[in-house]
Amino acid sequence: MKYKIKAITGAEAAAEAMRQINPDVCAAYPITPQTNIMEKFAEFVADGIVDTELIRVESEHSAMSCCVGASAAGARVMTATASAGLALMWEILGVASGLRLPIVMEIVNRALSAPINIHCDHSDSMGTRDLGWIQIYSENAQEVYENTLLAMKLAERVLLPAMICQDGFITSHGVENVEIFDDKDIKEFIGKHKYKHSLLDVKKPVTHGPLQLQDYYFETKSQQITTMEKAKNEFIKVGKELSKITEKRYYFFDGYKLNDAEVAIVTLSSTAGTSKVAVDNLRKKGKKVGLLKIRLFRPFPYKEIGKILKNIKNIAVLDRSASFGTNPPIFSEIKNALFDVGYKGKVHSYIFGLGGRNIFVSDIEKLFIRLLENKVRDHGFIGLRK
Repeated sequence: MKYKIKAITGAEAAAEAMRQINPDVCAAYPITPQTNIMEKFAEFVADGIVDTELIRVESEHSAMSCCVGASAAGARVMTATASAGLALMWEILGVASGLRLPIVMEIVNRALSAPINIHCDHSDSMGTRDLGWIQIYSENAQEVYENTLLAMKLAERVLLPAMICQDGFITSHGVENVEIFDDKDIKEFIGKHKYKHSLLDVKKPVTHGPLQLQDYYFETKSQQITTMEKAKNEFIKVGKELSKITEKRYYFFDGYKLNDAEVAIVTLSSTAGTSKVAVDNLRKKGKKVGLLKIRLFRPFPYKEIGKILKNIKNIAVLDRSASFGTNPPIFSEIKNALFDVGYKGKVHSYIFGLGGRNIFVSDIEKLFIRLLENKVRDHGFIGLRK
């Protein structure tokens, strides 16, 4: 295993992965807190380290439109955005997935307005969860780097676009030691991009984005549904290939001290790291608590999550976003997974951290204690001012 350790931010970790992938085209527009990714990658372009065609556009809508055109032409394509930028891409996100274009996009999670807020929550990417994109969430900068590599190969293998999400400012601007693996090894892992349906192949003309009414639209969407399900198996296969370089395991989720846990918390991204500290602290006191950290959110691994959680008595699901008028996103999916396995325990929903409000180890410890004492509400908030 060959690697160099660099003290870099989560944003720079994403840029390092992009450098090693060396996409043919990258179209992007700056937005806080994503800008640092493209600033760093632009340095690689300016210095001739990569030979990417970097397109500086006037909006995120244009950025994704450029990505769609370049990908349809047969290029390997990447981009990055956050918050309102992702929202402005909304119309074109469905085009990218509907055309089965393997575009990879770095997302630095940030709250949506109004009120105006530049800090972290997951309302941006969770709002796009049903637009046909693979979604992978990262706990730290190391995972941002490795998830990006995995996502690129996965997207091109199944012909679906993919998002790699990291928490704004918490991960994107926090400096950590990150293992950057050997350029040659990563280049061999990623491989050459071979797109069979290029618009520029005049010998095999194809049509992209035709009008489909009642005749074939339904059939096209059914293919997306089927392929998204197949992407779970391919995620595991690609992860095993990457593990030959990194010697790490890549699965839909990571269980932390769940084997004998009586109660558990389910969450994703940087809050999983905070939760691990709380688990360790309470384990030292003899409390049987555990954590389930979700990595792959789309497609969602219902069967596998139901199986690992079915024997836990009390579960709290922590969402950093809200679905107004219904249950929060992660909680909804966990309830579905548990219903399928005939779960007999209790599952509770907690919203936290909207607009970047901190969640502390002490907050999570208190929640664990309430779970153990069975003194929790079905729905609640963590860190809400009274």
